Amino acid sequence: MDKVLNFKQGRVPLLISMPHAGLRLTPAVEAGLIPDAKSLPDTDWHIPRLYEFAAELGASTLAAEYSRFVIDLNRPSDDKPLYVGATTGLYPATLFDGIPLFREGLEPSAAERATYLEHIWTPYHRTLQEELARLKAEFGYALLFDAHSIRSIIPHLFDGKLPDFNLGTFNGASCDPQLASQLEAICARHGDYSHVLNGRFKGGHITRHYGNPAENIHAVQLELGQCTYMEEFEPFRYRPDLAAPTQVVLRELLQGLLAWGQQHHAA
Repeated sequence: MDKVLNFKQGRVPLLISMPHAGLRLTPAVEAGLIPDAKSLPDTDWHIPRLYEFAAELGASTLAAEYSRFVIDLNRPSDDKPLYVGATTGLYPATLFDGIPLFREGLEPSAAERATYLEHIWTPYHRTLQEELARLKAEFGYALLFDAHSIRSIIPHLFDGKLPDFNLGTFNGASCDPQLASQLEAICARHGDYSHVLNGRFKGGHITRHYGNPAENIHAVQLELGQCTYMEEFEPFRYRPDLAAPTQVVLRELLQGLLAWGQQHHAA
């Protein structure tokens, strides 16, 4: 395995994690995928591009290089289910539509997958953990924003159309409730977009595992409806005309996180 992640260290106490942005496949995964999966439809498309402005804010960024079809970085290493009902695991077996991901008998072997855990999952989480520790040591607290996106209509996973901005704080356990309320208020100011807090997406493993308000580490997940910045079907084109107004809201959310951290820490 060569490059498995893209990490850029910033200058403020905020880390943006992008665990599902990767497009690379291992030979074993690529060889076994069904034809409908070869376009990587369940990717969090263009997330690094969408959040490019975060460098101006001074945030650290961490993005995956490998596809979630190889290993899902937002699942625990023991693969315990995060959600009741339809979901995907550490080694996804189905597409979001519920269709088997691999042709029969062509799934990567257990030995192959063990290397993915060691060489892809572990470095990502080590980097994430070390950066949060560095931020906390330097600033006294750390803010983690786990950035995701998803097709806005997937009947197998949820009913109807997903809200545009889906904030998750693991039902209030991963960040200070006051911070979550401020982020909700920012979304509410932008009436062209719908939003929800702890709806269908409450935060995956990263939000749940690293968010620890008692230790001054506050984690929030955003699951963004892809219709807000791109074409949701092949060829999954980025739409700058849609993305620009969405980035206004994203920038305000990140600035809100940083402002809350400064006020809270100063107090």
